[in-house]
Amino acid sequence: MENLGLGMDLFGGIFKGKKVLVTGDSGFKGSWMCMWLKALGADVYGYSLPAKSPLDNFVTAGLSSKIHHQDGDIRDLESMKAFFHKIQPDIAFHLAAQALVIQSYVDPVDTFSSNLMGTVHFFECVKSTPSIRAAVNVSSDKCYDNKEWVWGYRENDPMGGKDPYSASKGCAELIFNSYLDSFFYTPGSCAVASGRAGNVIGGGDWAENRIIPDVFRAYMAGKPVQVRNPFSTRPWQFVLEPVFGYMKLAEKLWLSPTEFQGGWNFGPLDNHNYSVGQLLEKVQQRIPELQVESPELKVKPHEAQLLKLDISKAVSLLNWRPLLGFDQTVQFTVQGYLDEINPVSDLYEARLKQIETYSQNFLISSSNNTPA
Repeated sequence: MENLGLGMDLFGGIFKGKKVLVTGDSGFKGSWMCMWLKALGADVYGYSLPAKSPLDNFVTAGLSSKIHHQDGDIRDLESMKAFFHKIQPDIAFHLAAQALVIQSYVDPVDTFSSNLMGTVHFFECVKSTPSIRAAVNVSSDKCYDNKEWVWGYRENDPMGGKDPYSASKGCAELIFNSYLDSFFYTPGSCAVASGRAGNVIGGGDWAENRIIPDVFRAYMAGKPVQVRNPFSTRPWQFVLEPVFGYMKLAEKLWLSPTEFQGGWNFGPLDNHNYSVGQLLEKVQQRIPELQVESPELKVKPHEAQLLKLDISKAVSLLNWRPLLGFDQTVQFTVQGYLDEINPVSDLYEARLKQIETYSQNFLISSSNNTPA
């Protein structure tokens, strides 16, 4: 089968020949998703603000020449709706958002307007575009009311959030549920779902105030990386893990529209949650010259110390599960950055190689049902 190594049979060939629209295609996860969809034979359309940095994956991998991209703001409903109506996509993914906790303190208005009204506008566009049969909203583990307990949050746990970013994601999930119950519940309507993932890492992410981009900015500058909260525990994932989940969810919505609507968690196995300090130790094993400092800050914006997801629903019902262990997650991530810092001849092909390796690992390891 064409492109088998890039995971076509993971999705039953569902994306081949389909028009797939991705908001936030210039972002980190969105750019990886678009590359995978393109490799699977989809006709990919992107709608988002321009990339924020010349280092971003969308730019360095030359994605603008590989897909149909239009600059646009998800807060502009009329422009966004015009793009949807022009394309008439079969499947739509919503990844555009203000995705940074610290930035939400700097500009809460932008965070709420992007993450709330952007979600409203996405589902307004889906509702008014009859060609769309499956639509996936991409959310965050931080949508839950985090009580910092030791077990993972399930999809039916209460939404919440102390910081503006987390609150915006909790609100966005309420918006999603209201649209699901109000407009997408009748037979024949578009099937919709929301995927919630944890802390996603991988090559091509250069956002501010994220630990792995901060690590490689410091490494390139020959300076120690400054760490705010080394003891914070997070559900670290290599970027292809949740992207695989979102795409698997779209496949299920396409094939069985009434069975897979609602919220879904995508995260590591329960015993694969590690602290920031443990993550940096693994990175230092691959880059020994990296220096780490953790200065005592007088004022620290609130960030959760412990956050875990219960993924049993996705494992049981979607035939999705995390493939990579912690070592492999770090290995894929470090290699992705080194491919940029020490330029390979074709970064786009290097990204596709990681997708191929990930897909083939899944095909090989799925028989024993354990992470590789």
